[in-house]
Amino acid sequence: MSRVTTRPEPDQGQGTPHPIDEPGPAETSDGAPADAEPRLSVAAVARRLGVAPATLRTWDRRYGLGPSDHTSGRHRRYGPADIARLEQMQRALLRGASPAEAARYARTVAAPPPQRYPEAAEQASADGSGDGPVLLSGVLDGETELKLVGGTNTGGRGLRLPGAGPRTRGLGRAALALDSWSVQRLLIESMNSDGVVRTWNEMLQPVLRAVHERRQRSGSGVEVLQMLVDCASTALRSVIANAPEPRNPRPVVLAPVPGEAQELELVALAAALAVNRVDHRLFGAALPREGLAAAVRRSAPAAVVLWADQSHYASPRVLEGIPITRQRARAFVAGAGWAQQTLPAHVEQLDSLEVAVARVSETVLG
Repeated sequence: MSRVTTRPEPDQGQGTPHPIDEPGPAETSDGAPADAEPRLSVAAVARRLGVAPATLRTWDRRYGLGPSDHTSGRHRRYGPADIARLEQMQRALLRGASPAEAARYARTVAAPPPQRYPEAAEQASADGSGDGPVLLSGVLDGETELKLVGGTNTGGRGLRLPGAGPRTRGLGRAALALDSWSVQRLLIESMNSDGVVRTWNEMLQPVLRAVHERRQRSGSGVEVLQMLVDCASTALRSVIANAPEPRNPRPVVLAPVPGEAQELELVALAAALAVNRVDHRLFGAALPREGLAAAVRRSAPAAVVLWADQSHYASPRVLEGIPITRQRARAFVAGAGWAQQTLPAHVEQLDSLEVAVARVSETVLG
């Protein structure tokens, strides 16, 4: 804040000060009135949206989505309405719209004050006429829905996603921006409309693979991969929590083999089974061998699925310590770590999520 100096108040009886000496409104360092709406720099807005500052300058130059009061000789500062338009554009991009379409949408939609969660914006728009613009490529939630009829983007920013659809590209952008809310929302929307298996095969798995490949190429991005896995697990578990009542009297035990650290594919299997009304007991990667054996004894399952991604954990000896035969439970293994030739005759290997859902459902539901 720059200091505003005025002359001291005159002593009583000396009259009033000359109008030129009256203090004016305080100003900020960039010349803006102190009581004006708060404004953010290019760098601050870029951090807020998870994009590069150069991207904001491009959006300003190409699409006119820059600071509304920018004048020559002053720093570029974004006000609340400017940021709200940029957030609308980013929402459209995350749903798969091309940059030009997203910019048209952002310019024409009545932008609400900037906020992290868009429900309030949608409620505010619902109080108006309801006649808003509609994009042609991408999907937005709530009152302002964007219809999916194709798109022109070639892939998520920084990810190799050849042939990916708009939702998959949007998931890639959200992951790179570390936008966990959008990642979860996109996955839940897809699972509600397309199912767990299709979302896994066509959306989540391609982005996971692309993020992993990007990390191998650049040596960075572990935070992107971790956030994506955590958000995917949260979205999948929300499907499990909201699934209909199961039909099978004896559950299915789902567990990684002891020592295995990865379990996301097993969570996806649990979610798909839950949608099929298959009761299950899902255990995480920290369950030791004795805990796994106790879980099988106590739950008396109709089937047991052991998952392994690493071959050095996928030992047939793991199956020997589990009381499967005494419980008369069907034994399945899943994951890339298993080799069919090493498995006992009574153990069936499930080579894909789609096959696993079908075989386990058939076994316990008939």
